[in-house]
Amino acid sequence: MQKLLYSINDKPPFGLTLLLAAQHLLAALGGIIAVPLVIGNVLKLPTEDTIVLVNAALLVSGVVTIIQSRGIGIVGLRLPSVMGTSFTFVAAALAIGFNEGVSGILGASLVGSLVMIIGSFFMPYVRKLFPPVVTGVVVMIIGLSLIPVAVDWFAGGQKTDPNYADPANLAMATFVLVIVVILVQWGKGIFAAAAIVIGIMVGYVVALVLGWIDFSNVENANLFALPQPFHFGLTFPISGIVGMSIAYLVTIVESSGNFLALGNATDTEITGKHLRGGVLCDGLGSAFAAIMSTTPFSSFSQNIGVISLTGVASRYVVTTMGVLLVLAGLFPVLGAVVVSIPMPVLGGAGLMMFAMIITAGIQMLDKVERSKRNGLIIAISIGCGLAVTTRPELLHKLPEFLQEILGSGITVGSLLALILNLVLPHEKAEVKEK
Repeated sequence: MQKLLYSINDKPPFGLTLLLAAQHLLAALGGIIAVPLVIGNVLKLPTEDTIVLVNAALLVSGVVTIIQSRGIGIVGLRLPSVMGTSFTFVAAALAIGFNEGVSGILGASLVGSLVMIIGSFFMPYVRKLFPPVVTGVVVMIIGLSLIPVAVDWFAGGQKTDPNYADPANLAMATFVLVIVVILVQWGKGIFAAAAIVIGIMVGYVVALVLGWIDFSNVENANLFALPQPFHFGLTFPISGIVGMSIAYLVTIVESSGNFLALGNATDTEITGKHLRGGVLCDGLGSAFAAIMSTTPFSSFSQNIGVISLTGVASRYVVTTMGVLLVLAGLFPVLGAVVVSIPMPVLGGAGLMMFAMIITAGIQMLDKVERSKRNGLIIAISIGCGLAVTTRPELLHKLPEFLQEILGSGITVGSLLALILNLVLPHEKAEVKEK
């Protein structure tokens, strides 16, 4: 693992902190607004209602990120963890939304958040289930599951887009990737620390010169927007609450994995106390999101890649990023500017960021004893996690509640690693060493 330029409690100069915070913002913003946009579009909500979902998502992401990074009492991880709306809840939210509307989604997510809030107090016991072999598998699966996202960015959108993998898109993404690699490897000071944001800024300028930038969203965005609590109201469908509760259980597993990966990236030993504070913040943040009229939250694995790549682990940088998110929620025109960045520009940096998480997982597994038992845990967990990630159709004929639980490769890989570690007997050599 590379030496950290800034540790978790370091405070870079203000100007540099702002630049590094913008770097995290660029990595996270697309993911934060994607969930409310998907829900708004699929449920055919009026434009003004979709805007309410998006603005609330940005604002609440900022508030919860600040609390997660700084901590308040027992709430918060106190590490540089970026929080945002989670795709884990999309299937459950749409199922509720078609029958009960957005009020049903928000009411069910408010009640369901109790699963995370109560579950957080059991995290010190859960931490014991994550020895190095399980933690290494979880970190690797997180990185591997993110690679298809980066590849789609690299190619310029989704596979169905007519310009997908256009040579111009690939050339732009490669150009940005090369800049980031050069800055990380040979850059000094600010150039190494801010390699991602500098690479994206250079790519953006080139895209601007080439006429790639669409400013229509910027022109149509409101300059200022106040949050609208209870905009959709709250209803509490029983079936919806059950579906959301299952999604929250899945999120506990995913967030635990992200926090362990973040601990590795920031050179911090993650304890049960860390996990309790992180998951509690996640649950309370999701309850706050429902009140503020947007969907539930979880930690963002994309930003762990930013830390792994740049060596900047300062939680004050991510706290500042939280402030920028709050401003983006209050001043939608700021978010619209970031959204105008072409996908290939983000893809060049994204591929490198997410691959660094895989590298971190490999380095963790390299320290695990080589044995038949550990080999089985690693092979089966990663194989099955990737099966779900690369071929989600594998689950389409299963009951809906199983699709909800097994729909994430991170969850499948993590659960299998946990179960196999508990079930498979230790070999004699391993027992003697203990």
